[in-house]
Amino acid sequence: AYGGTFRLIDSVHGKKSGLANAAVDLTQPDQIKDVWTPDTKMVWLETPTNPMLSVFDIKAISDLVHELGGIVVVDNTFATPYLQQPLSLGADVVVHSATKYLGGHSDVVGGFVATNHEALAEDLVYIQNAVGAVPSPFDCYLAMRGVKTLAVRMDRHCDNAQRIVALLQAHDAVSQVLYPGLPEHPGHDIASKQMKNFGGMVSFRLEGGQPAAEKLVTSTRIFTLAESLGAVESLIEHPGVMTHLSVAGSALEVPDDLVRISVGIESIDDLVSDLTQALDQLA
Repeated sequence: AYGGTFRLIDSVHGKKSGLANAAVDLTQPDQIKDVWTPDTKMVWLETPTNPMLSVFDIKAISDLVHELGGIVVVDNTFATPYLQQPLSLGADVVVHSATKYLGGHSDVVGGFVATNHEALAEDLVYIQNAVGAVPSPFDCYLAMRGVKTLAVRMDRHCDNAQRIVALLQAHDAVSQVLYPGLPEHPGHDIASKQMKNFGGMVSFRLEGGQPAAEKLVTSTRIFTLAESLGAVESLIEHPGVMTHLSVAGSALEVPDDLVRISVGIESIDDLVSDLTQALDQLA
């Protein structure tokens, strides 16, 4: 899960408000039963996950959780509504960071929640009104502008990502490539079933460990070192010390040799050239 999500659930609502949570390997949905209690109300999941790009079967999980009497919330930020529609697969609520692919230009901060349950929708509207989570008119304008080009951008993100994956697979400095579009990815069959394409996020591990990761993310010229994702420009980051530092030492800890890239829509030849020169410096 995204580090900020874990921090919100575990620290803000957990340690400060008494909300209990448990981490479960959702590649094995039956493990939900092992931690389910009479007080359990919700299963929260990402698919593909950030940053490991694991893939979970939304329909299978939703069917099981509904049998147990709970609801399913899917963070669909990585996939976007263009590539995956969790509500049609049985999820009760879908959330997005509108800052990412929906906005698409690194110039708006916002979130998006959708549900096909009328009672849940009424509760969400009440909370929004009470808390004041209302974006400015200009933020709404920027988000709507981004949505207009979502489809064409996502097609380009996916195409470019597949070229980057091919480069990474062929480079000696890379020990493992994590991308749902690869046939050898453990979740490839599920992703093929519930996604239109495999997305623009790519993660990989390096032979040189954490020092190699730290060097790589500061050696690119077109890929910008930044924590965000989903914009027209390509970004690169080291999750273990950036986006996922808050999950260090927990069940959600990520490898220290992991690098995550958000592949943008620039010229793919430029992106390949830039990443190649950075990887070559690790040899």
